[in-house]
Amino acid sequence: MDLLSTNCCLRVKSRSPYFRAASQFLGVDREICGCSSSPNFFTKLCCGHGGRVKALAGQNQTKRLRKRGKFQKTDKDLPQRVQIQDEYDGVDATLISGVDYVEDGNKMPSSGTSDVQSTSVVVPSRTAVLQACTVTSGLMGAVGVLIRQVSHFAAREGWPVLDCSADITFSFELWHLELIAGSVILVSSCRFLLLKTWPDFAESSQAANQQVLTSLEPLDYLLIAFLPGISEELLFRGALLPLFGVNSTSIFVVAALFGVLHLGSGRKYSFAVWATLVGLVYGYATTWSSSIIVPMASHALNNLVAGVIWRYSSNSSK
Repeated sequence: MDLLSTNCCLRVKSRSPYFRAASQFLGVDREICGCSSSPNFFTKLCCGHGGRVKALAGQNQTKRLRKRGKFQKTDKDLPQRVQIQDEYDGVDATLISGVDYVEDGNKMPSSGTSDVQSTSVVVPSRTAVLQACTVTSGLMGAVGVLIRQVSHFAAREGWPVLDCSADITFSFELWHLELIAGSVILVSSCRFLLLKTWPDFAESSQAANQQVLTSLEPLDYLLIAFLPGISEELLFRGALLPLFGVNSTSIFVVAALFGVLHLGSGRKYSFAVWATLVGLVYGYATTWSSSIIVPMASHALNNLVAGVIWRYSSNSSK
């Protein structure tokens, strides 16, 4: 019995890479374990503390796999049971933890029948989205105001420059409400039809909305809708459109520029085409009303309608 205990202890020490760490964890010198022949000592080390050695092996194996970049954390609240195969001594170490690990962004089975799947869309935090929206909108609005003021000063001094502030003003009349309502209904209806009939546009729109709107609170949608709507219209329809001339050519040029600048952040060329068509609607609404208030209100309300519908459909699907 003494010989069997000694041989088993020596075999575990020679084959398992975790024996040295386990002996230090238990406060036992490896030389003592190597030459001890007491069955009580072996039973206490290899049986009484077997759970600690097993858990320590699983933790070290997980750390090693994490360093190699094979696993990454995902945000799961319920504890999952991950089976880790010991590649040295063939021992199955079961590690109970509060997180799951996903290999290379693909699915890996967890306990039960559920699967874990990572997404390729990078979702920034709520603070990052709001800061980016505020800074970008502020810059575009400042450029629009600067162009209007410079053109006004240059035209007053007799330079061959159109006065942007004279052609497109901030005036508002009651019949403008009908124009705003018509623009919102037209743009929202066309968006709904394109989402159902144009898969590439639906995929592009879904990626953009998921990246920007996922982390936001419900009241944040007002900020995300109105800040870009006001600043973009101030720049494109309130400054560039009258600067190029209030005509159909200028409307198409500004709308095309508006569409190109909507590329990126998961949005493909289909989204740029859509933004160009929307720019045409806002451009004609601006020339018909001679007011920058009409495209601002239309743009902001369309953003809000699109965001609320996406939020509602996402919650319903979940």
